[in-house]
Formats: sequence, structure tokens, C-alpha cells
Amino acid sequence: MTSATSGPLDGVRVLELGNFIAGPFAGQLLGDYGADVIKVEAPGDGDPMRRWGVTRDGDSLWWPSIGRNKRSIVLDLRQASARAVAARLAEQCDVVLENFRPGQLDKWGLSYDELAARNPKLVMVHVSGFGQTGPLAAQAGFGSVGEAMGGIRHTTGSPDRPPSRAGISLGDALASVFAVVGTLAALVRARDTGKGQEVDVAIYEAVAALMESTMADYELGGVTRTRSGSVLPGVAPSNVYPTGDGAEVVVAANADNVFGRLCEAMGQPELATDPRFATHQGRGVHMAELDVLVGAWTATAPCAEILETLDAHGVPAGRIFTAPDMLTDPQYVARDMVRRLTSTQGWDVPMTGVVPRFTQTPGTIRHAGPALGEHTDEVLHELLGLGCDEIASLRSGGAVA
Repeated sequence: MTSATSGPLDGVRVLELGNFIAGPFAGQLLGDYGADVIKVEAPGDGDPMRRWGVTRDGDSLWWPSIGRNKRSIVLDLRQASARAVAARLAEQCDVVLENFRPGQLDKWGLSYDELAARNPKLVMVHVSGFGQTGPLAAQAGFGSVGEAMGGIRHTTGSPDRPPSRAGISLGDALASVFAVVGTLAALVRARDTGKGQEVDVAIYEAVAALMESTMADYELGGVTRTRSGSVLPGVAPSNVYPTGDGAEVVVAANADNVFGRLCEAMGQPELATDPRFATHQGRGVHMAELDVLVGAWTATAPCAEILETLDAHGVPAGRIFTAPDMLTDPQYVARDMVRRLTSTQGWDVPMTGVVPRFTQTPGTIRHAGPALGEHTDEVLHELLGLGCDEIASLRSGGAVA
């Protein structure tokens, strides 16, 4: 059994079925909040995330983070006996989190209706490309496709270039965050009524939910939002500017009073009353000219000096961070946002801390991503009461590894 936690989900048990990011990242978050997450993996290589991304000696440096706080068991769900074990485990869980293609669990006899008949309070969370219904439901849908159809690819990048990727698996991550929100809402309902339900998360819908008023902008305003690079059209100054030591800073001084303080910081107070820049609308029209002036000033001094000056004048600004900055930044350190855990390979792996922070029930990171099947015997004995001989029998038949 995993060690007790003080997280807000302490006492909640999650059965995670599926691979990759959309879904398993939700499992990581639920585990951070104290849930006991039991991850079912296939025999052989397990979740492909064990080998994805940057690797060291063939093992992923991502897995210790996305697999953290989880217990790994190996079941060959192609076998009826393994599926029977999974069904019994679902009886002992509050949540089943899955990201198989819609219909797969039905084929295995692990549908929500079948599992809920034995565990009425069960919450089943589905994460898929296009949801459990609709004409595209049966299609495979990775995060990149969801980002395209959700609209965010069209608005990401420079206007004179093709749509860009954000640099992270944004669609998968957004789907997982909505999966956690849905899980928590359904758990509250199950607590109050004694009845669970299904939560249906589609990647493209998770992305579309963040697209602000783009539909109304088009239908009622005749405007199709598109790529604008590093600026927000009509809002200035709010851009990325170079500093004298080769760094880059974001300065957001578009409000009238903040712009006045920026002008003071730059030693050019007259810009605040310049007819081109005196109003929000004027600054938007003359954005390019204003960005040249701001960039020329930021380039005159090192990044730290520029940020210190802006802070002294109450102007929101921040350096464009890379991983080395995150690892050493005092704000990250002060809020415990850089955690180091020992992986199963013995590596000291840095990863982000628990988000959000809870004052009374802080989440915890109990351990890094486990070895494949590390907890199989432990879970089967603890939750199902299986003895060594029964587990050995399942193992000899290949259902358990």
C-alpha cells in the first residue's frame, strides 16, 4: 500500500487504463492530489511513455514525472481472465480513467454499464480524440489533430508562416486537465447521491473551450482571428523585447496608467502624451513604432537591470524562461516548483511540483514513475485478496505479468 498522504483526494482510488499523455496526465494530477492511482499496463513494454521524449539509456526522462504517484500493475487485457481481474479492481475503485478508442472497453466487457452494475458509485472518465458520440467518435485522434480542429493551431505562430505547434503536447494536456475537473465534479455528485456517471472528454473540445470569443467574433463581428506572432493585435506595448545581454523579456504595459509608468522607467515621459501613444487605441494603431522604441530601450541594459527598473516602476514584465531558468529561479524555488525524485534507474530527476497549492491538504509526490509491474502482486493481494498461488496461476497463463 502506498504511504498515507494529506492530499485532498486521500482515500480516492483510481484505476487508470490507457497510454500516452491524454488520460495518463490526468492520472498524474489526481495522484498529486492524494489519490491512489493504479495504472494497468500491457505486458512487454508497458506504456509507450516509458520510452518517449528525451531518453537516457533508452528510458524516458518524462516517465518519472507522468508516472509519478502511480502503482503499476501488468494485465494482458486481451485475455478474459485479465479482464475479469480488471473488473474486480474497478469494484474497489472510485474512478476508472481510460483513453482507449471509443468502443474498446465495450468489446472487452468493461463498459460503464457493466462495471457500474457492480459498483454504482463508480465514475468512468473517457478521454478520446472526438468523444464517445458523433460521426468522428470511432476515429483515432491524437492531440495534434485536436489542436487543429479545436482552432488553436490556426491562431498559433506568425501571420506569414503556416500554423505552428506550441512546443508542448497542449491538446493532450488540456484534455487531461478537463478530465480532472470532470472527475472531481462527478465525485461530488456521487458522494451526494450514491450514483456515479460517465465523464466524456474530447481533445478537440478541450482545445475549443479555450478559444475565447472566436466563434462570435466571426459570426457577429465578421472577424476571423488568426496568427499574430508575439503580439495581441490592437494592444500595445505588449510584446517580446531584446535585452543588452541577449535575453528576451515580455513587457505588458498597454493600460494607460501602466504605459505612463513605462515611459518614466524608460526616461522618456514625453511618450505618454505623444498623440500617437496617448490612448489605448492610438498605441494599437502605432504598435510597430512603439515596439521599436521599447525594444531600443530594453536593449541598452542587461536583462536583470531592465527587470529591476520595470519592477521599481510597477510595470509587469518577465524574462522568457528556458529550463535552466526554471531550475534556478528564486520564485520557482520558493514555491517548491522544482522537485527532485530518484527514478527507478537511480537518476535524480527534476520535475515540477504540485499545482495548485492547497493550504490545508497539500498534495504530495510520493515517488517517481514506477518500474513496469512493480506493484502487481501488492495490488492483487491488497484489493482482491489473492494469494501467492492464485497470482502465480494468473501469471503462468500470461494474464498477469
